Amino acid sequence: MTAIDFDPLSPAQRESPYDLYAEARAHAPVFYAERYGFWVVTRHSDVLRVLKDGETFSSRDALTSSHVDLPPEVQAVLDEGWPEMPVIIDTDAPLHTAIRGLVTKAFTPRRIAEMAPRIEELASELIGELRPDGEADIVRRFAWPLPLTVVGEMLGVPRADLPRLHEWSVHWLRLKQPGATLEQQLEWAKSTVELQRYFMALLDERERSPGDDLTSALLAAAAQIEPPLVREAVMGVPLDLVVAGHVTVTRAIGNALVVLLREHGRAEELYTDPSLIPAAVEEILRLESPAQGLYRTTTREVTIGDTTLPAGARVMVHYGSANRDERVFACPADYEPRRDGLNRHLAFGKGVHFCIGAPLARLELEIALRLLLERLPGLRLVGGPLAWEPIFFARGLERLDVSWDPS
Repeated sequence: MTAIDFDPLSPAQRESPYDLYAEARAHAPVFYAERYGFWVVTRHSDVLRVLKDGETFSSRDALTSSHVDLPPEVQAVLDEGWPEMPVIIDTDAPLHTAIRGLVTKAFTPRRIAEMAPRIEELASELIGELRPDGEADIVRRFAWPLPLTVVGEMLGVPRADLPRLHEWSVHWLRLKQPGATLEQQLEWAKSTVELQRYFMALLDERERSPGDDLTSALLAAAAQIEPPLVREAVMGVPLDLVVAGHVTVTRAIGNALVVLLREHGRAEELYTDPSLIPAAVEEILRLESPAQGLYRTTTREVTIGDTTLPAGARVMVHYGSANRDERVFACPADYEPRRDGLNRHLAFGKGVHFCIGAPLARLELEIALRLLLERLPGLRLVGGPLAWEPIFFARGLERLDVSWDPS
């Protein structure tokens, strides 16, 4: 078997991991990442199979890259909060079914559709603030404030609280991956507990004084569930929506601008014909999937292709590789928004864990790209290496410097 040197935290693979993925798909489609202690599934058909078989591949700890016990000092900090807090992305049935049903009742298509004018207003406001400057780190000034403000308003979170929620969210994710110092882990554990306490207090406040927001709707829906959900499961829903509802879209906005601005003519085509933007969004999600992959645990011995995995094996289902599988997408490294079968990409997952926020994410991306191209004439990348963030299972930029023509 070909040895695959899989290390998403290395500078070279953060810059471009795709040659490595292609080598794996060709020669070792299911391989063991010795450095991290889990298996990686790289082909589209195999990834799809894992995602659709929740009985064999448990979603428990779906965000945890390295299944290693935390230092006792770090665990002691987490024990001050709710260390067993379930969230929708890393639970199995029947708990997953109950939590997803709760979200579905409150996170309705009507509620999402009604957000479109407000998303456009918020995007316009952010662009108006940065436009006179002629250049900006578009991640800091636009890509993270927009989706976080959208989901914050949906949940009824004060706007002044959003910067610390953003910081806590990033820390929560980083605590779930390897490669950190004890000092970093302690800081991130404290942020995790603060994040939990914040949303538990928000639930308490909405129980005393319900409003016309998603948190109140979640509580109303939770009151109808039998058997009742434990309190930390209800608290985990707005927490998860804030984290998943902004970091993924933040990454996707930055990734989209890199894809569009690196090659002459791509942005101009969308500016000239905005009707192409929805397809371009799907193609960009395929090419540069903001969630590169999540994790599963085998509940029994199972064979994928020519590889047999033991019970209890940790498995990374690699969306980023599957979305460039030559067996599904012709010339997979090319940007081609008019390609056939674009809806087969797995950027939002598949099966019972398909991202419940996908419609909102698509809406935000379409509005963001349209307004950025319309209102920042001559938008272009500023020279220099790209600052890819060190999140193990994600692909996005810590910063992205762009400039535009003065108006």
